[in-house]
Formats: sequence, structure tokens, C-alpha cells
Amino acid sequence: EELVKNGLENGVEVRRTGCFGFCEQGPITVVYPDETFYTQVKPQNASKIVQEHVVGGQPVERLLYKDPASAVLVEKWHEIGFYGKQQRILLGNCGVIDPENIGHYLAKDGYQALRKCLLELTPEEIIDEMISSNLRGRGGGGFPAGMKWKLARQTQSWPKYVICNADEGDPGAFMDRSVLEGDPHSVIEGMIIAAYAIGADRGYIYCRAEYPLAIERLKIALAQARQLGLLGENILGSGF
Repeated sequence: EELVKNGLENGVEVRRTGCFGFCEQGPITVVYPDETFYTQVKPQNASKIVQEHVVGGQPVERLLYKDPASAVLVEKWHEIGFYGKQQRILLGNCGVIDPENIGHYLAKDGYQALRKCLLELTPEEIIDEMISSNLRGRGGGGFPAGMKWKLARQTQSWPKYVICNADEGDPGAFMDRSVLEGDPHSVIEGMIIAAYAIGADRGYIYCRAEYPLAIERLKIALAQARQLGLLGENILGSGF
């Protein structure tokens, strides 16, 4: 509404994202390309952000993050101590892309790994790559993921399934929830690659009922992936 009032509806995009990771300071709003980081933003703050920052070019100081130790206002999110030394890999898209828009995921090289795996690599080569990466399971036991995939492929039993366990023993941790709500296509892409590698043709995602937003966004992502031929039979013309 504020963008329309100022005639900016065609030049400025408002993007809903997943959690940025700084929950105690939420709701978070980031204004690009300045990367200005606003904390504890309320609906009534929208007019000031649009008029003073988007139109006027000046950040709204009272909404900036204040360092609790130095009391200094920090404008850029990557200058905040909490984020400064982070290298966001798994959560790299969370808080940045719209999780309900597959175009945003594709713009971040989404499904490129799947394309390479299906069209350029054999299942055995994918498993070898996984073993070389030394990536471990995230369920607590730390079992090498590549070895798990190798054993699953070697097992002479069909059908095979890929199960995504998105149920957390500690719901307050929000580990699985953050990815499902902020970057659901990354979970789907990973499951398809795993299925191809081990010889499975079906996958299931188990998500607890207490995560309704995660479930909703997963359903949207699954429908989008199917519509673009990234999920289902003969993905990308690969025969898989």
C-alpha cells in the first residue's frame, strides 16, 4: 500500500522470505541493494521505511540494530557480530529468497546440481563424490552419508524409498523447520539426487503437524517442481 501511494509499485518488489536466523530481533526487513537491516519491524513502520529510505535514501535509524555492547547502530546485516563470521551454506537462501517462488530458487542455481547428476553423472559417481566430501548425517550419529548411500544402492531389495525425517526431537531448535520454511526446494532437490543415486523411485517427507507453514510451503514447492518437469517421471528428459 505504501509503495502504491508513492508510485513505486512497478519499481520496488516486496519479497516474503523464510527466517533470517536472528529470531529475537524479528520481524526482520532488509532493503536491497543497500542491504540495510531493520529489526523488530511493525506494519506501522512501513510508511517510514518507504518514505525515508526508499524515496529519501536515508535509513530509518530507530529501526536499525543496536549492538548491545557498544550501543552503536549497525546498518548492514553482515556487519552485525552475529553474522559477521558466518559462512551460510545450508541456510544460504533462507531469509533471502521467496520460498514460495521457484523462480527465486532457480535464480540461485537451484536444480543445477540435479541437472548435472541426472545428465552427466552415474549413480556410482555421485556416491563416490559424496564419500569424498566426507559429508555426515545430521541426525546425531554422524554416520558418513556417502557410505549410507552406497549401502542402500548395493542392497538387493525393491522398491527403495528416500525418507526425509523433518521431525525434530526438540521443536524449539527450528533446524529442519528453518530449511523447510525458508528453502523447501533445496530439500526436494537433495531427495531427488539421493533417490537417483540409490535406485529409489519414490520419496516421503515426514513433517510434524506443529509446523503448518513448513507443510504449506512444501506442498507449494512440490507442485511447482512437478509443473516444471523437475519432479515426477523422466525428469529433465533423463529417463529417471
